[in-house]
Amino acid sequence: MTIKHWLRAAAVASVALTSAAALADEQYFPLQSYRVGPYAAGGTGFFGGFIDYLNLINTRDGGVNGVKLTWSEGETQYEVERGVEVYERLKNNPGVAAWNPLSVGIAYAMIDRITKDKVPLITINHGRTDSTDGRVFPYVFPLLLNPYSETSGIVNYLAGREGGIEKLKGKKIVVLYHGSPYGKETIPIYDLLAKQFGFEVQQIEVPHPGNEQQAQWLTIRRAKPDYVVLRGWGVMNPVALKTAQKTGFPADHIVGNVWSNSEEDVRPAGDAAKGYVAITTQASGADYPVVQEIIKTVYDANKGNLQDKARIGSVYHNLGIVNGILNVEAIRIAQAKFGKRTLTGDEVRWGFENLRLDEARVAALGAKGLFHSINVTCANHEGDGRVTFQQWDGQKWKVVSDWIAPDWKLLRPIIEKSAAQYAVEHKIEPRDCAREEAADSVRKASAE
Repeated sequence: MTIKHWLRAAAVASVALTSAAALADEQYFPLQSYRVGPYAAGGTGFFGGFIDYLNLINTRDGGVNGVKLTWSEGETQYEVERGVEVYERLKNNPGVAAWNPLSVGIAYAMIDRITKDKVPLITINHGRTDSTDGRVFPYVFPLLLNPYSETSGIVNYLAGREGGIEKLKGKKIVVLYHGSPYGKETIPIYDLLAKQFGFEVQQIEVPHPGNEQQAQWLTIRRAKPDYVVLRGWGVMNPVALKTAQKTGFPADHIVGNVWSNSEEDVRPAGDAAKGYVAITTQASGADYPVVQEIIKTVYDANKGNLQDKARIGSVYHNLGIVNGILNVEAIRIAQAKFGKRTLTGDEVRWGFENLRLDEARVAALGAKGLFHSINVTCANHEGDGRVTFQQWDGQKWKVVSDWIAPDWKLLRPIIEKSAAQYAVEHKIEPRDCAREEAADSVRKASAE
């Protein structure tokens, strides 16, 4: 080989090594987003907040311990088939950290795939309730709130309004639910809680997407319930509030679930939404330090993801920011064990499984009051399930309750029974969490 050829080969090798080094310092998020279609308001807000937080970490901190965060989007329109196609198209990109589809249907379709590929699936505030049991679902994380915890939280809130859980006896509650896997997820738990506490429940489906509800609300008017729980999504929510007003049902006796709690749900309903109450896992508003930092560092540098800056600090945008915090902190925690480098999906999974952010850490992240805390373990992939309730005053949301915990003593056996049945059906040997956590403790002690 001549000197000229040797130098050229060396240069090519140098470029290859530089590219490999750059790749080694990147952690990738494939985003199954939806920015068009009937649920675009949720998608643009959530993924906008998520990307804004990733941008903040890159711009302000240079990534997570020097590891840059990268991402790309695939449009799903909230459709399962499109979501799976995006998964298959993006899953082979190097350095995949986690999947965050924000869709029950897409999440259900991904469980077998992500388990095989050993990459975590994050279903914040939604997903399969029994995936809370990490012994059977090691790669699925319904962070902050699963559907059964949400249901228990709503029933506990209504009990508080009535003066105690015993006061629910004889009351009538209608659940108006979205005609999708997400909407139907809580049917059995409402039936169970009704039997447990002696209230009557009637559950009424609204077909996707929910533009027409006259028949359902006429049924509700005939039933004369004490409360209506709105388990909606997208356009279904403002239509429900406007139709409720037409049929004479008071907005302050409608309680929305966690996907019926945004500004986009109430503003289109106008005066019909005033007094409406909804559950939430994170507060709205832009006064929190982390949101202010995003405005200063990201939006003032023209790097913001939202087209409409008025949506900064909205419910969906703040949920995206919180989701970003949880994903980034899981990477940070995993790096402390595996090294400050690009992690494998399985290593990031360990980070999520050890995601313990107390109120002091939440405050240090600039999110005090934005969300409560989270304490994920091997056996509990949700992390406490605390919620609060907010009421729409016609202009903004106002918090009207303390943080409320679900009835874990009642829910956990149900979750474990369902997970055990899933394990039998799919020939899964549940993990021994006590043994795994003990082994981690020994390794940590040895390292120190």
